[in-house]
Amino acid sequence: MLDPATVIRSDTPDTAPDFVVIDVETACSRVSSICQVGIVGFRDGQELFEYETLVDPRDEFNVFNTRIHGITEHHVVGKPSFADIHDVVNGHLSGRTTVAHSYFDKGALAAACRIHERAPIETVWLDSVRVAQRAWPDLPSHRLGGLAQYLGIAHRHHDALSDARAAGWVIVKAIDHTGIALDEWLKPPRKPGPAPRPAPTGPLSGERIAILGEPRDGRLACAIAALGGRIVSAVGNTTTSLVIAGRAPFAYSVRNSGAYRRAEQYRRLGGTIRIVSEVELDLPGLSLRTTGA
Repeated sequence: MLDPATVIRSDTPDTAPDFVVIDVETACSRVSSICQVGIVGFRDGQELFEYETLVDPRDEFNVFNTRIHGITEHHVVGKPSFADIHDVVNGHLSGRTTVAHSYFDKGALAAACRIHERAPIETVWLDSVRVAQRAWPDLPSHRLGGLAQYLGIAHRHHDALSDARAAGWVIVKAIDHTGIALDEWLKPPRKPGPAPRPAPTGPLSGERIAILGEPRDGRLACAIAALGGRIVSAVGNTTTSLVIAGRAPFAYSVRNSGAYRRAEQYRRLGGTIRIVSEVELDLPGLSLRTTGA
């Protein structure tokens, strides 16, 4: 593989990445004080190249930051400044889709370009936090370390290259999990429309049903409404059923979701709310059965 530190761009139709991922560590509270950069390129769901370097931030090191990433002044003696590596970083990111886990890295690069009097880096940014929140909405946290553990991604937190690699795999796994292509992630998420009106009669007449895992105007909601069920936006004390898209047994993200926990709480307090998978609805017969949750 060509050394990405020396070959800034080597794009051909067969070698250009689908997206690149960047992570930076900083020496102090000033976001311009970049002391490490990690970049990983991805193509067709696989890693294409990597680039990592320590950076002399030309700034002080704060003990708080050092405790997080372990980088100190002596680690960066003789290392390039951001001005020295600007062309390399720009070469990897410019004109591409660039992923970062939150927009801290975007702000740090912009600040470093200003401080070191270098041209801004023109790229299309994609926040992997937002992607993860949309792909796995019911996880209790979307921090990179927790996501890496949940998704089985090898990860050493607060190492720029490892963080960049992990964020890239979050994107790959989100695409695989949801079927949403990369270009679709760059668009604002579609806001769900109103819930469908329930049919005047049907086997679910009188039911107030919350859905987990699909929008309130999706195919499951339409099927339930066609049989008389009323779709509600959240689990409450009048909700009769929580229907979970897919099948049991339910994943960790479902069992730890707010909707699931509220339904379980109502059940412990003597409520009659049922928790069922869409498979257990057994459409069109709709024999609602309590799961073994």
